[in-house]
Amino acid sequence: MDKLIVEGGYKLKGTVNISGSKNASLPILAAALLTDEPVRISRVPDVSDTNYMIQILSQLGASVERSSGTVRIDSPDGISSSASYEQVRKMRASICLLGPMMARMKRCTLPLPGGCVIGDRPVDLHVRAIQALGARVRIKSGNLVMEAPNGLVGATVDMRGDNGPTVLGTDNLMMAAVLARGTTVIESAAREPEVVDLANFLNKMGAQIEGAGSRTITIHGVEQLHGCEHTVIPDRIEAGTFMVAGALISEGVTINRICRDHVQAVADMLSECGHTVRFSSNGASVYVAPGVQPKGGKITTSPYPGFPTDMQAQMTALFSVTPGISVVRDTIFPQRFMHCSELKRMGANIKMDNGTAVITGTERLSGAPVMASDLRASAALVLAALAAEGVTEIHRLYHIDRGYEMLDDKLMGLGAHVSRVPDLKAVEES
Repeated sequence: MDKLIVEGGYKLKGTVNISGSKNASLPILAAALLTDEPVRISRVPDVSDTNYMIQILSQLGASVERSSGTVRIDSPDGISSSASYEQVRKMRASICLLGPMMARMKRCTLPLPGGCVIGDRPVDLHVRAIQALGARVRIKSGNLVMEAPNGLVGATVDMRGDNGPTVLGTDNLMMAAVLARGTTVIESAAREPEVVDLANFLNKMGAQIEGAGSRTITIHGVEQLHGCEHTVIPDRIEAGTFMVAGALISEGVTINRICRDHVQAVADMLSECGHTVRFSSNGASVYVAPGVQPKGGKITTSPYPGFPTDMQAQMTALFSVTPGISVVRDTIFPQRFMHCSELKRMGANIKMDNGTAVITGTERLSGAPVMASDLRASAALVLAALAAEGVTEIHRLYHIDRGYEMLDDKLMGLGAHVSRVPDLKAVEES
């Protein structure tokens, strides 16, 4: 295990390139199982979540080659329909194997997945969606066992959940439906860019998908898919994280390899709070600098194109040193505020009330030993440490490695004083 040592107070400056989207890569990698022809996927970030997915695909019998951000996958006939618990338990997003395995093999045995603890993230919507296409389901020895001996059949399925549409649930249903007989209509579909990227990838493979990016997606089933090449979209959450870093402590940072539409909600919030945000003419880069007179803001997370739940922790770190009172309300994962207790250890003034954080900006934070609890909480702690006085030690760095490619290297390239070192205490405790 590693920990990150951050010496705060050094202003960032320069440019940083954003990696491919972790959340788009995972279902696209899983979708490679839908064909027995090779697929080539570029700009796959080298993070632990994509590495776990590649390991699962290999365990199922696929041939996987990875080099310089490009992954080549060949899934011949005879691949297994049963995934290993040892791999699946490490990553909740492994549930996105459900759709392609059912479409290709007409059966699957998938251990109920684990992942980071940020509140209840049930898989029942995924299961009900595949059931609507004719699959039979049972739970046996901790495994989700699904079968459709005669294949899947198109249907109209509503993917509305208690906290809005489910992104991976929409992904799973799309992947299951592409080889189903007839037409599938997904109502209340997730509109996130990652869903659109998966649909684009599937269409390159020969699928017939219409309406991705809207609340209604129509899939006309085809008999087979073929190989293709695809480049993953930029990671909008990594981009947003560096945008917050630029507003928090910098002399101006330029973030390259982005898509303006995907980060517009973050850009709008930073602008409302008085910070400088300027996009390039083609929307592929953005310059962010701290405002002369920054002010607090109010955030309520909501499905895309609203403010993303994956960015509320980073904004909480920014608000901790922003004059005035800010309010952050998470309607997607109301329990996703475990970073607040660690920020308070650094001197932040935060009060919690039923899924809402009320932050009173303080003049400065101070370095302290802190513990990462999930992926985005980790990013918030890194941001706070950059602005804090003194040295901060961030433990459980593996959370950051799940979704940020070379975060410490990219920060050092902007002038931050950070170093990754072995966490000897954590090793002893384990």
